[in-house]
Amino acid sequence: MPGVLAGRFLREYFRNVSLRNPGGAGNPYGDLELTEPKAMRALSHPVRLAVLARLQRYGPATATELAEHVGATPSVTSWHLRHLAGFGLVQDSGTGGDARKRYWRASAKGFRFRFPDDEEGQAASQVLSRAMFTQYADLPRRWMAEVEPQLAPEWRREAGVSNTNVPLTAVELAAVNAAIEQVLAPYVTRDPADRPAGARHVRFMRYVMPEAEER
Repeated sequence: MPGVLAGRFLREYFRNVSLRNPGGAGNPYGDLELTEPKAMRALSHPVRLAVLARLQRYGPATATELAEHVGATPSVTSWHLRHLAGFGLVQDSGTGGDARKRYWRASAKGFRFRFPDDEEGQAASQVLSRAMFTQYADLPRRWMAEVEPQLAPEWRREAGVSNTNVPLTAVELAAVNAAIEQVLAPYVTRDPADRPAGARHVRFMRYVMPEAEER
């Protein structure tokens, strides 16, 4: 039972189809919400996760432009883009004035999915959770090797890792997660034109892991 509970909270707060994009208190970033098992399984492919992350971060791009960053050929990348579009995760963004090119854009800045009630949904969410863990597992090491040494002192002082263990009820944990998102939401949703000089992208990797019950 503790393992099931931990898995539930890990998946509940992945951000980062029957698609919804409601915003509001339960989704302050305005993320797309994945609710269908087929959509979760479709997104679990590493190339698709990489394609979507690239579009969300850098904006519209062609399959050829994306290919060099996601470890696939342009034709394979194009196939994955069409698959993502079939679930509403990306959209055709036109030709950009060049009829020979086809640009794609992410449908939203992020996505999230919650732990479903049915067995099929639970299995699909677990597949996507594992794919995301695998996709992001090496990011801290790469950041320390490639990025951290180049940062100015004011950035290095604020960067790093923390590991905090807090006794909470499930209701309290939900409140903590909601509070964190409410703090970040104004910055996540801020119009790029309103960003102050000196702003740069900062990655917050949030792992929420209820531990096994003590014996």
